[in-house]
Amino acid sequence: MSETPAWMKPAPEEETAVPRDIDTSVAHPARIWDYWLGGRDNFAADRETGDQILAAIPDMVANARADREFLGRAVRHLVTEEGVRQFLDIGTGIPAAGNTHEVAQSIVSDCRVVYVDNDPIVLAHARALMVGGDMGATDYIDADLRSPDDIIQGAARTLDFDRPVAIMLLGILEFVPDTAQASAIIGRLLAAVPSGSFLVVSHSTDEVHGEAMREAARLWNEGGSTPLVLRDTEQLAGLFDGLELVDPGVSSCSLWRPDGVDIGSVAPVAQYCAVGRKP
Repeated sequence: MSETPAWMKPAPEEETAVPRDIDTSVAHPARIWDYWLGGRDNFAADRETGDQILAAIPDMVANARADREFLGRAVRHLVTEEGVRQFLDIGTGIPAAGNTHEVAQSIVSDCRVVYVDNDPIVLAHARALMVGGDMGATDYIDADLRSPDDIIQGAARTLDFDRPVAIMLLGILEFVPDTAQASAIIGRLLAAVPSGSFLVVSHSTDEVHGEAMREAARLWNEGGSTPLVLRDTEQLAGLFDGLELVDPGVSSCSLWRPDGVDIGSVAPVAQYCAVGRKP
């Protein structure tokens, strides 16, 4: 593998303030993703696992970027075309450019956004997400996806569950290997929001790179702290049972409503996505 590009090289670890409850010796999904996006909040174990995966799938950086760009396009669509003003972003990860609240509030300043994560390093950066006043309301909840009732209770401090809410689950459901459990979590979250709400999902798949992606998943599961599972188009569509899929349905993140200049020129990535409306 070629030398790591300069833009991906983080600051020396001794220069980074590390919360006491973070184990930097074990790779963590949020920090590996941060590394691939060129962030600085990652450590040797994260970079080692990230580089091993990149050796198997060099396109993983493209996957991460496509996932981030999908977030922006989905939020813009929901605000401008669907009139959504509330977002529940679960598994937000380490802050990066183009967070949900930045995109939504740049279009309609009073949009309300609640972030949910249970990673200590994300909690350490929560202040960066909490902007209010003229830019609407933004909050952060330290909670686990597997405890949807806790999420709903915490989010109710900021969100009005009598009005539509967009539930964002980007790059997190692959860490719920049991599909029945994933569906149950989604069902509980959707039960708390009214008609006209939306579910937004992105998810790793092996339909694009096949065996190479399965090898990347194996390396992740060996080196990461949280095991993941890959799902195909049919399995991802199944998570949207009872919802109305927004065109183009389940697709690669790079191919979901690409910007005008990108139409016809983008390649599929191994990160699939979909947006569904609750009738």
